[in-house]
Amino acid sequence: MRKLILVLFLLSFCISGAQAPEKWSSSEIYNHIKKLNFLGSVLYIAAHPDDENTRLISYFSNEKNARTAYLSLTRGDGGQNLIGPELREQLGLIRTQELLAARRIDGGQQFFTRANDFGYSKTPAETLEIWNKDEVLSDVVWIIRKFRPDVIINRFDHRTPGSTHGHHTSSAMLSFEAFDMAGKKDAYPSHLDYLEVYQPKRLFFNTSPWFYGGDEAFKEADKSNFLSFDTGTYFPTRGLSNPEIASLSRSQHRSQGFGSTGSRGKQMEYIELLKGDLPSKDAGIFGGINTSWNRVPGGEAIGNILKEVEENFNFEKPSQHIPQLLKAYKLIQNLKDAHWKEIKTEEIKEIIYASSGLYLEAVAQKAFTTPSEELPVRLEAINRSSENIQLSSVELTPNNSKITPQVKLANNEGWDGDINFKIPESAEFTTPYWLEEKGTMGVYAVNDQNLIGLPETPLRTKATFKINFNGTEIDFHQPVVYKYNDEVYGETYKNFEIIPAVTVSFNEEVLIFNNSEPREVIVQVTANKANIKGELLLMADKNWKIEPVKTNFSIAQSGGNANLVFKITPPKTQNETNLTPEAIVNGKIYIEKLIQINYDHFPNQNLIIPAGLKLVKLDIKKKGQNIAYIEGAGDVIPESLEQIGYNVTKISPYSISDNSLKKFDAVVVGIRAYNIVEELKYKQSVLLEYVKKGGTMIVQYNTNRGLLLDNIAPYNLEISRDRVTNENAEVTFLSPEHPVLNSPNKLTKDDFKGWVQERGLYFPDNWDENFTPILSMHDESESPKNGSLLVAQYGDGYYIYTGISFFRQFPEAVPGAFRLFANLISIGK
Repeated sequence: MRKLILVLFLLSFCISGAQAPEKWSSSEIYNHIKKLNFLGSVLYIAAHPDDENTRLISYFSNEKNARTAYLSLTRGDGGQNLIGPELREQLGLIRTQELLAARRIDGGQQFFTRANDFGYSKTPAETLEIWNKDEVLSDVVWIIRKFRPDVIINRFDHRTPGSTHGHHTSSAMLSFEAFDMAGKKDAYPSHLDYLEVYQPKRLFFNTSPWFYGGDEAFKEADKSNFLSFDTGTYFPTRGLSNPEIASLSRSQHRSQGFGSTGSRGKQMEYIELLKGDLPSKDAGIFGGINTSWNRVPGGEAIGNILKEVEENFNFEKPSQHIPQLLKAYKLIQNLKDAHWKEIKTEEIKEIIYASSGLYLEAVAQKAFTTPSEELPVRLEAINRSSENIQLSSVELTPNNSKITPQVKLANNEGWDGDINFKIPESAEFTTPYWLEEKGTMGVYAVNDQNLIGLPETPLRTKATFKINFNGTEIDFHQPVVYKYNDEVYGETYKNFEIIPAVTVSFNEEVLIFNNSEPREVIVQVTANKANIKGELLLMADKNWKIEPVKTNFSIAQSGGNANLVFKITPPKTQNETNLTPEAIVNGKIYIEKLIQINYDHFPNQNLIIPAGLKLVKLDIKKKGQNIAYIEGAGDVIPESLEQIGYNVTKISPYSISDNSLKKFDAVVVGIRAYNIVEELKYKQSVLLEYVKKGGTMIVQYNTNRGLLLDNIAPYNLEISRDRVTNENAEVTFLSPEHPVLNSPNKLTKDDFKGWVQERGLYFPDNWDENFTPILSMHDESESPKNGSLLVAQYGDGYYIYTGISFFRQFPEAVPGAFRLFANLISIGK
């Protein structure tokens, strides 16, 4: 069992999604041989995607040749998205893939715990309570025991609770505690059914002048417990400096807008020892730790062989070293140390594969299949070296379809073959493992201990090529992929997916009724195999009327769909329910929808979850009809406003003019627009003139870092980092008679119930007397924050600035958020 767990753990890194296959150059083979000859590991720990120090990860991976990994406690689900509308779980999936893309560049590996990024937290006490400390601590201990790092480095300081994001400090506190627990048998003993205890050697904190308040204070700090080193290394075999690699890695965090410009030259990093012995400054973090092949019993002979390969590497003909590599491979199979045996087996297999010029591929006829379906797979194998290599067999998983060609792969003469891939009825769908079941606010539900820590679901469809190298057989696992020729991009790869035979979807996530009139709902049923016939039922709370209750459908072609129309009548009073579908085909019930996420910096992703539509009957009145929306970072505010009956036009900042704005009752500016939409600084005078002439302008939150304008309002307005993270924080009406609290909807304290994730963020803390503060709120033990909603009359119109997180409330159809926003639009009308 222990061996199986480690193999799964390794395969999750060796076989990720449908990137174009890696084809190593001689320089890359040589760099991997250097890694093969280093037996040391570093684990970097922090809280979120983007917290990692990519300079350090790249430095340890590429300069020191160490196994280097980043443990991000969360997947970044609680943040904002600068590249699209996806939030929460879908954003977490995007950021997971961005981290994997970053690690492919800097050479690191990636881990996660089950912790859910529930949003900003001001204290580690709150964080650990919501996460359920014991569960997340168990995960950290588990990952330490699996990865077995010599050295752990924390991004944040465990000694400074309350000085930064609660998740940040919690990551360091959990790491500090897990360091000792990983080596104790009485700590999480259930782990020992799969793993052995393990005690790391050293724990460091990755400090910097930032943690000391600046360079001057850092110069005066006691550094007797520090190690420092220059990470500005230049790698001739790559043609890049370490900081350049690090910037390319960091630039994969596109959903957070973290594009980074590379640099060259000296760059110092500092780490402070927290636990373990401090090595000499010359020895570095691995000082006193045996990182050679002599570390493992039986390793000396392996090290001697591989040292000779490294020292005499033939860049023009790397296949020259295959006999030595095969000899080392066989010796590795005899190692008693299971940990290093599995790791080094995978590493040397990849080097043998690349050195021989092998290319092995399994291409499915289409991009997806369904359980119980059968489809052809095209196989390719070629040896581009003079070595004696034979293809013995190819086996597909799941269901183990197998062929045994027993053909010699002559130099540069390709072999092609076909095999039928029969997907079993019990095959699992291709979807993120941590989203298969509903978790809590703090942790995702993962019942399989073997999956905890993995960045993505282990490969479920693969081809195993058994290759015989002059008497030595080695298995190479390749993902089954879908490949096609794009007229623009040429050879293009996609993940091969297993999906339900039938999927169901709605056009919206939420449908809002602001009166008692019935509305049509279109349900799209998609057939993912041919000749599907069945019936569709819709179910909801008894207060909602559905006509018809069920209807039949018939779809002839795979990929075809049927759009079925239902009429939904809401109850008279404010109410909400979930509308759930059931597609019944041959007695089997299908309830899933398929969400596809496609961006060009990571492989296509499928998310398969239960389909549903939230129905909400709102007691809401509004004035005004036509809204102009200027998009900032991604949100669904425009679509949400259309739900309650507004006509919303998304306008390009380039098109803004006095004349173009005349027809709009209000202009709404999207979140962080003044941080990222360059053209706005040239159109601000036009927008303010629109307000002056009687228009209403509503500006949603921006950050005070990187504002494109000195002042985004007609009067002085200073944005702070004030925020209220408790979505249930009490709200006080500072101006109870103000129109935005009374017209056309009379707001009460009940309108601030049922909010999600937070009240708001980046509130102004200083403003001109022309602004009227409307609401006061605060987190526990904090002073009142009065800048969440500010209204100023300017000329004949109104300028409104709000840090209230409408972008989080609208997708969840929070009634009070809609009623308040309708009042903002209605002001002055």
